[in-house]
Amino acid sequence: MCTIVTIIHTLNKTTTKMEFDFKARFTKSKLKEFADVIIGLSNLTRHKVSSRGWGYLMEQAGYINKSELDKVEEAINRCRREGLLPVDFVAEETARSFSGVDEADERSIESIVKWMLEDVLTGHRYYKPDWWEGEDYYIQMVVEKVDLLNLFYPVCREFHIPIANAKGWSSILQRAEYARRFKEAEDMGLQCVLLYCGDFDPDGERISDSIRKNLEQIADVTWRDGTRGYDPANLIIDRFGLNYDYIIKKNYTWIDNLMTGRGKDLNDPKHPNFKLPYVQAYLKKVGPRKCESNVIVTTPDDAEALCLAAINKYVGQPTLDRFALKVEAAKDEYIEFIEDREIDTKINDIINDL
Repeated sequence: MCTIVTIIHTLNKTTTKMEFDFKARFTKSKLKEFADVIIGLSNLTRHKVSSRGWGYLMEQAGYINKSELDKVEEAINRCRREGLLPVDFVAEETARSFSGVDEADERSIESIVKWMLEDVLTGHRYYKPDWWEGEDYYIQMVVEKVDLLNLFYPVCREFHIPIANAKGWSSILQRAEYARRFKEAEDMGLQCVLLYCGDFDPDGERISDSIRKNLEQIADVTWRDGTRGYDPANLIIDRFGLNYDYIIKKNYTWIDNLMTGRGKDLNDPKHPNFKLPYVQAYLKKVGPRKCESNVIVTTPDDAEALCLAAINKYVGQPTLDRFALKVEAAKDEYIEFIEDREIDTKINDIINDL
């Protein structure tokens, strides 16, 4: 599959540009034309993009200006509501997915038993070693938008690094979950690292700066199994993006306001936080503008490189070689266990009878 960069190149090379007036009311035919173009472009992607992410792709290719990002998002969601785009067309938060949906099994009992027995013989494929045993660092990653989660997940999966979308200020349970893993890692003697990537705006920077404080607030929690909370005093918190220098380097889109999710402008002297030090420091350095982390979808290869660099800062590429050796050791251990007890012979006899 082609990358998102290919989409941008395809858009830029198109001789007939789409001319959608986002200030005017979309007719049904115009909305259908918009949906057809988006569907065609989506066939080039290697993963789903959020409604907001599509706005950034169109802005990067010159189809819209940054003031129309919200309009693209609205148009895509309207297309989904009216059946012009599949309802599952865009990347959604997994937190909103249904769980507990059961479907009847159409397989026979014989095939299920055979499948489960064969799984025992090939169990080494699923037996996972402790990846971090003997390492110096234990890493987890938190991002602010689903587009970042989709971009970074393949890299994190390769390094067995847990990654989650905090969607702004993370919930108590989410914090407690990754804090528990940090506690277990510290008990093993590992140095814990939390990598964070989010929006570049006053509150976006404040989120990363406040992570330790937020973890301290739940340091005394107790889990049902009796596990106590985690003290983040020694935790390394590394905000690796988006940062000002990187935004300038990549010439990402700035949005010329500091509107919050509640529709209030942090640059308004009437805003209760306007005079707070973190807002004033930001205004002095950057001015009344911000950069949303969704923009990173426009440079996916650079984004993955950014993620990889953040990880390699602590573990380095040789980590993958060490992980490969652990896989082989676990495989040998499993096979030896099966053969020493003649489990493989007994299972093969049962399978032959079936």
